[in-house]
Amino acid sequence: MDIVSLGEIILDMFGSETGKDFFDVSAFIPVAGGAPANVAVAAAKLGARSAFIGKAGEDAFGRRLERVLRGYGVDTRGMRFDKSCRTTLNFMTLPDANRTEMLFYRNPGADMLLEPAELDKELLAEASMFHFGSVSLAAEPCRRATLEAARLARKAGATVSFDVNYRPGLWDNESHARKEISSALALADIVKVNEAELVFLSGTGEPEQGCRKIAEKGPRLCVATLGPGGSAWGTRSASGVAAGFTVQAVDATGCGDAFMAALLVRILPNRAALAAGMDAEAMERSIRWANAAGALTALKKGVMSALPTAREVDTLAGRT
Repeated sequence: MDIVSLGEIILDMFGSETGKDFFDVSAFIPVAGGAPANVAVAAAKLGARSAFIGKAGEDAFGRRLERVLRGYGVDTRGMRFDKSCRTTLNFMTLPDANRTEMLFYRNPGADMLLEPAELDKELLAEASMFHFGSVSLAAEPCRRATLEAARLARKAGATVSFDVNYRPGLWDNESHARKEISSALALADIVKVNEAELVFLSGTGEPEQGCRKIAEKGPRLCVATLGPGGSAWGTRSASGVAAGFTVQAVDATGCGDAFMAALLVRILPNRAALAAGMDAEAMERSIRWANAAGALTALKKGVMSALPTAREVDTLAGRT
């Protein structure tokens, strides 16, 4: 299996109008979501063999989500279904095309209840790359399950990636979040942050410097997405910036997930080079390709249906 992604799979309830917040939006439209699930779908649409590990409710929404993933070609044998708890809903509004407001309905949600004993260890052992995010680190038992899965995949030889994806409302306090997220950095080879998360973890808003500081905590590579400004990257010995793309954004939701999947797909055949220290030119080509995937996702409302194919990314990136 090329890429195995673990974490939350939820039903995103998108506000029907852009430019309105929770006080004014008139209706919500249900679509499949959850950052790790989006990464699995994005990887499949880019041509990789991908699988998803996570838990949903044993309800109509949970089974609908599984069907959506399978429809995109994602292997769902690692999914589990909980009869005692509902599938999480995440209500979302778009006050503008580049800003999303979220309100999670889970108390708890089924995604929070994945147990270490429920992990598909054979699937983890097959993974060339394993991906997780911080949402599943915010509560037990999914925190233990996530960290155990990362350890198992790493032990089996997988390259491990971590999307910080910090959601303050899901944590009891900022200090606890920083502690758990920082601890998880040691398990990752690749880490992705946005501009706010860069400051949150490194203490600096200077992109290249911040990426290098995060890389010093364990990862081989840290990448910071900068919106239209492209992406900065840093290793323990080098850093740089890969140019972005200017597009007429309709909905920026999921752009980071598309970027993450594209970066993994691009690095997949070069995992040995990453371990040895990929040269700056190759690194920037890979990250620019991922930038193109993120930019294309912003052109349509929604996430999974908006994720691009490899041919579309090639066209925008100029086949770099």
